[in-house]
Amino acid sequence: MTEKALRLGTRRSKLAMAQSGQVAEAVSQVTGRPVELVEITTYGDVSREHLAQIGGTGVFVAALREALARGEVDFAVHSLKDLPTTQPDELVVAAIPVREDPRDVMVTRDALKLADLPRGARIGTGSPRRMAQLNAYARSHGMDIETVPIRGNVDTRIGYVRKGELDAVVLAAAGMNRIGRSDEVTDFLSVDTVLPAPGQGALAVECAADDAELIAALAELDDPFTRAAVTAERSLLAALEAGCSAPVGALADLLTDGQSVKEMRLRGVVGSTDGSTLVQLSTTGPVPETHEAAMALGRELAAEMLTQGAAGLMGERAQ
Repeated sequence: MTEKALRLGTRRSKLAMAQSGQVAEAVSQVTGRPVELVEITTYGDVSREHLAQIGGTGVFVAALREALARGEVDFAVHSLKDLPTTQPDELVVAAIPVREDPRDVMVTRDALKLADLPRGARIGTGSPRRMAQLNAYARSHGMDIETVPIRGNVDTRIGYVRKGELDAVVLAAAGMNRIGRSDEVTDFLSVDTVLPAPGQGALAVECAADDAELIAALAELDDPFTRAAVTAERSLLAALEAGCSAPVGALADLLTDGQSVKEMRLRGVVGSTDGSTLVQLSTTGPVPETHEAAMALGRELAAEMLTQGAAGLMGERAQ
């Protein structure tokens, strides 16, 4: 007799279905059980308002978590950058698989790079974090750009460029890779230009905290380095008391000597959306061995950023 299928809760977007499908395959291999996708519509999917206005954090997550709590699905897959930084007691992130490319990318008209965009170029993004850093880059390079708030899935966003309404749009490299459209990317933005959102490119596989058997099976997909990195990034975000609609970028990366991993570097940025003020700092230390050590790394950098004036930039929301 075939074992009962595990039910994986996922958002309905093409990207969510693609990344959930990849996780489903991996879970099926680990458990020997079939995995079926259960499509769930979230408030973030149906609302047309800008994310910063509908609360940003959690709008794509609540419906999935409710389905978990009601036992309608056995586990759920989230884009980690959508998860609120506080974790409900009844749920656990059992796995954070190896991270995809965390960078932001651009799809531009005429295959232009960011540095080559014409004066007055209109760049579409719904993210205050991206706006702040792009505007700061433009200011420091004598460029004249306009950041335009947009929403929508990958097709909608790229459509603005194809139709000539915008000169460029900014997207996450991970999403483009997962849906097999990385060939449409015209510029990969260096993390020195635009730091990604905390947790960008990583997935969170969440299930009920009392399902020990499933937690153990899902844990096989966990990548300890990715988990340490995103834990530090999200700890920074939480310490700055910021939701995912705040203009905060963070990236923890591993420094190697070619042979082995030596240290972890955590970089953080917060800025005014017009790019006139940026607080950008980094810290390097031993690779965190525990959840607490990774959390401490994020908190320490956040504390330094706050002393440099980050708090005054946190209240900004894209209107």
